[in-house]
Amino acid sequence: MSSDFESYEQDFAVLTAEITGRIGKVPKLVVDDKKQMVANVEKQLEEARELLEQMELEVREIPPQSRGMYSSRMRSYKQEMGKLEADFKRSRIAYSDEVRNELLGDDGNSSENQRAHLLDNTERLERSSRRLEAGYQIAVETEQIGQEMLENLSHDREKIQRARERV
Repeated sequence: MSSDFESYEQDFAVLTAEITGRIGKVPKLVVDDKKQMVANVEKQLEEARELLEQMELEVREIPPQSRGMYSSRMRSYKQEMGKLEADFKRSRIAYSDEVRNELLGDDGNSSENQRAHLLDNTERLERSSRRLEAGYQIAVETEQIGQEMLENLSHDREKIQRARERV
């Protein structure tokens, strides 16, 4: 099973390298070529998502004792995928700004700055939301553990009282 996972890893590495190269080329191309490149990158991103899904399925099939290593790899691949999608989103925004500027005939520098600022703020909000959700999960788990401890203590108290009554 790990051989399947490793072949998926190799495919993912090749695919992400191609995507990165193409994303870097988008701003330098003329409009028609950009449209085609954007479509190709979207298709490759979908392939990469499918590869990640296949890799996750393989990880689920791996025995629990060696699953941790593969799970950490999966987390890093998902992070890499997120970065690729964010880079692609930025290149598409730059691409759409260029098309708009060509149609309207203005330079739109302030618009680009505003969009970049909004993207940064959106990413910060998403990170903060994820942190809050993780904190909430920890609080829920802590509460469950506390309830279990209280139940155990209650049972222990009853046992001690019964033993004391016998004595």
